[in-house]
Amino acid sequence: MDSTREVEVVVVGAGQAGLSGAYHLRRTGFEPDRDFVVLDHSPGPGGAWQFRWRSLTYGKVHGMHALPGMELTDADPARPSSEVIAEYFAAYERAFDLRVRRPVDVRAVREGTAGRLLVETSDGVWSTRALINATGTWDRPFWPRYPGQESFRGRQLHTAQYAGPEEFAGQRVIVVGGGASGTQHLLEIAPYAAATTWVTRRPPVFRDGPFDENLGRAAVALVEERVRQGLPPRSVVSVTGLPLNDAVRQGLKDGVLDRRPMFDRITPDGVEWKDGRSVTADVILWATGFRAALGHLAPLGLREPGGGIRVEGTRAVGDPRVHLVGYGPSASTIGANRAGRAAVRDIRRLLAAEEPAAAA
Repeated sequence: MDSTREVEVVVVGAGQAGLSGAYHLRRTGFEPDRDFVVLDHSPGPGGAWQFRWRSLTYGKVHGMHALPGMELTDADPARPSSEVIAEYFAAYERAFDLRVRRPVDVRAVREGTAGRLLVETSDGVWSTRALINATGTWDRPFWPRYPGQESFRGRQLHTAQYAGPEEFAGQRVIVVGGGASGTQHLLEIAPYAAATTWVTRRPPVFRDGPFDENLGRAAVALVEERVRQGLPPRSVVSVTGLPLNDAVRQGLKDGVLDRRPMFDRITPDGVEWKDGRSVTADVILWATGFRAALGHLAPLGLREPGGGIRVEGTRAVGDPRVHLVGYGPSASTIGANRAGRAAVRDIRRLLAAEEPAAAA
């Protein structure tokens, strides 16, 4: 017996972008379970936020934008963001009856019959007319490779494994990466560690003053141009610069945020530069970001020679049934909300255009 279940739309991922898409499906008349299904591989609500380190309190979060239709109110800034946002997402799913199925691993999306896509998962196969992909990046931490890396006798970990600063007490720590996570790690670890060293490929750019709408549009436009060309997207944050808040100013004054250029090789006891300088370390913490988790889409052959998926708006240029939300220019909380709405609008047009042919 064929156990494949049919729906109009499958949403993969229940973070900010996936929930936004599900909300707009629900709002425009799609019924959960009958017309669409939301699949999420995480153990509970909260998207990637549920895995963030506990010392990242809600008050330290930059630019968390509310989901459409329901504000996040009265959040305690001293509580871990992982708890605050997980509870908010859970309440949101209940309020709009989104019926997220979890934990479900989506293993592959491939061509089906009659113009449908087959979504192969740990919970069986779904046949769908359209796909909203909102898988984010948390599952694909990016680890750069440097000569001698395997010889290092200390510990190496990525931001994805960071649990908090206390575990680095009395240790010499090198933090690699010039983004928000790298600076947050340094500022937290410095009071505990014996020594910290900050290393980045490019000099960090600090942004003083408000980040207004014009700057936001310009940053998003730069990321959009990359995905239009089929290049792997850079994060919006990578083109906006680091906010020069009070904590960062203090870190610069204290010398914690004294950046060094990227080292050339890793030794058993630390790192070295070509000019002979070296730093001894017990830990290398790679705050080097994440890449889009899109391996399950590989059977569709959407990747361009440049390594990315070419996208117009949210629609994959190579397959109008596939929409990528939370990807490239929509990889921010406000961008994810807008992308969810835009994807549903386009999908409604696509499904409506197919109706006469289906009826004939």
